[in-house]
Amino acid sequence: MTHSSVHGEGTRPGVRHASGAGREDGRRGDDGDGSGRPDGSPGGGHGGRRSRRRAKAKHRLLRWSATTLAVLILGTAGAGYLYYQHLNGNIEKGRRSGGDSKARKTEANADGQTPLNILMLGSDSRASDANVALGGGKDTRGNPPLADVQMLIHLSADRKSAAVVSIPRDTRVDIPACKDPDTGKTYPATNDIINRTLGRGGAGCTLTTWENLTGIYIDHWMTIDFAGVVSMADAIGGVEVCVNQNVWDHPLPGVPGGSGLKMKAGKKKVEGKQALEWLRTRHAWGSDPLRARAQHMYMNSMIRTLKDQNVFTDGGRLMDLAEAATKSLKVSEEIGTVKDLYDLGMQLKTVPTDRITMTTMPTVEDNEDVNHLLPAGADAEKMWAMLRDDVPFDDKGAKGGKGAKADAEAASTASAAGAKTTDDPAAANDQIGVLVQNATQSATLGPVSGRAGEIAQALVGKGFTKATKDTSTALTEARTLVRYPSAELAGDAEAVAKSLGIPVGSVQKSTDVSGVTVAVGADWRSGTTYPKQKTPRAGDLPSNADALNGSETKCMDVYPPYRW
Repeated sequence: MTHSSVHGEGTRPGVRHASGAGREDGRRGDDGDGSGRPDGSPGGGHGGRRSRRRAKAKHRLLRWSATTLAVLILGTAGAGYLYYQHLNGNIEKGRRSGGDSKARKTEANADGQTPLNILMLGSDSRASDANVALGGGKDTRGNPPLADVQMLIHLSADRKSAAVVSIPRDTRVDIPACKDPDTGKTYPATNDIINRTLGRGGAGCTLTTWENLTGIYIDHWMTIDFAGVVSMADAIGGVEVCVNQNVWDHPLPGVPGGSGLKMKAGKKKVEGKQALEWLRTRHAWGSDPLRARAQHMYMNSMIRTLKDQNVFTDGGRLMDLAEAATKSLKVSEEIGTVKDLYDLGMQLKTVPTDRITMTTMPTVEDNEDVNHLLPAGADAEKMWAMLRDDVPFDDKGAKGGKGAKADAEAASTASAAGAKTTDDPAAANDQIGVLVQNATQSATLGPVSGRAGEIAQALVGKGFTKATKDTSTALTEARTLVRYPSAELAGDAEAVAKSLGIPVGSVQKSTDVSGVTVAVGADWRSGTTYPKQKTPRAGDLPSNADALNGSETKCMDVYPPYRW
């Protein structure tokens, strides 16, 4: 019985209420002729009373049904609210950033849209019995967690494409000073492999490390542990993967460890513990970057599976996934509700699978430790520049010869022309204090001696008579930056940048500095005018980025010692 039918029956003309029994009031009867009787005769006598009694009984029944329905609706709504609160209670949250970041949020485009960046982390924490059972290592249960899987998910401003970049866990980077939000302990800045950031202040420290390495503002982070991977794989119903040869990732003489993954050549749907084994396998693929490729294949397959299942329109499936996801994920506090996560999922859902590109940051072998990697200089920086400028990793978004490529070129031209992004007026050149730092050292190249003094002298020649060089130890910056500490110096910083030809997009607010500071990066190793940078083009990824399209189904090759 619906509410509308109750309303219609209760207000039909001719249905008598208790107060009107026993008299005719001129209202039309049930059949519309004013008699109240099927044959149109006057409504007195026993027939009329029986008709009125039947009408009254029917009305009471309808009123009772409406009341019952209202209780059911309110009860369901209450249960829904309680379940929503239950899901919110499942979610574990943490601070977005764990240290001082040098990145700034990307400005909105002409349509008011901004890209979205999410850092996805896989933790090897053994802090629970479930994680120890799945990941082994009882003797390391109390050790700080390591972020063995790190992926940056970039959703374009127009939500028409997405890019994913992994950094191999053993890549050595600069890690900033971070504070653990739970213990209050402060960890000093260091240079170490990137997976150790999670144990130096939590996911917020990993996020800040990424921001300082890439210059990309990261909106949110999410972490998932061993048990979470298993429960999510089960909730999805399995994810299809593929190998070209039989694989068994197990200990070999002189090579301990292994994920335990064992499967025959061909395609197979993995779930539960086997899904975790696939994601953790490294030896059987041959390297850490190849493990990232296997993880990308899994993610692409998972996305295709979810789209095929259409879980966003299937209430039961969505509830199963919601339960698993809220129990499995720890997220940064600004997306710490079911609604936030659902909205995020709906944004990701809009991207077609053939516009998703999975990549790995180009790396080179670390000359200090053959087991570690370093960012591959210009190639790595090229990828970060594409993300900073929101240039698609594929070339499918061009429209009539324009599109993303033309937008990137226009943005680059505007930056090179010194377009202002602040209303803060600049002081006279000779009143602006400028400190110049030598940050030309890179992961693969040593510092260029004398660069700070050379650029400081060039600034003096342009009227910035208060420019001086920083005599401290050489720093490392992939690209040249101009930093300032507070809003009233924004105009001064932009004036300095313009005088040197540095694009306005490289001017950043930072609490790392006490005044306008120029960090001469590895991209400017000679000359006194900043070199014009090549405009990133859609789809123009470095050849060593190991790009994989989201619609592609590929199989992993197995390293020979692990075939059976």
